[in-house]
Amino acid sequence: MTDEPDDGEIKMVVAVVRPDKLGDVKQALAEAGAPSLTVTNVSGRGSQPAKTGQWRGEEYVVDLHQKVKIECVVADIPAQDVVDAIAEAAQTGEPGDGKIFVLPVEDAVQVRTGDSGPEAV
Repeated sequence: MTDEPDDGEIKMVVAVVRPDKLGDVKQALAEAGAPSLTVTNVSGRGSQPAKTGQWRGEEYVVDLHQKVKIECVVADIPAQDVVDAIAEAAQTGEPGDGKIFVLPVEDAVQVRTGDSGPEAV
């Protein structure tokens, strides 16, 4: 990890991970200096194999798996530090560990103060 900011650029790091890893990811983000986040319960599919089950004698396929989406916007710490913290905390080594995306943020405005740009983050 580096100690230099992303040159005043605002980045959004979006991660989709296993729900049971959320606590570990929250702690890792706090330790990385990025405690602010938004969490949404989502479902989706990727490389994790579908599961079959039975209910009342009928077989069914579960191909959408429950995940959590974590969104973290940063300007004062490098986005790569956030990515590294999430990846380390969320990894189990099994298919379905998730994905992390980094997106540029054009602008941000803090509703309470009216601050904009990196100061709003």
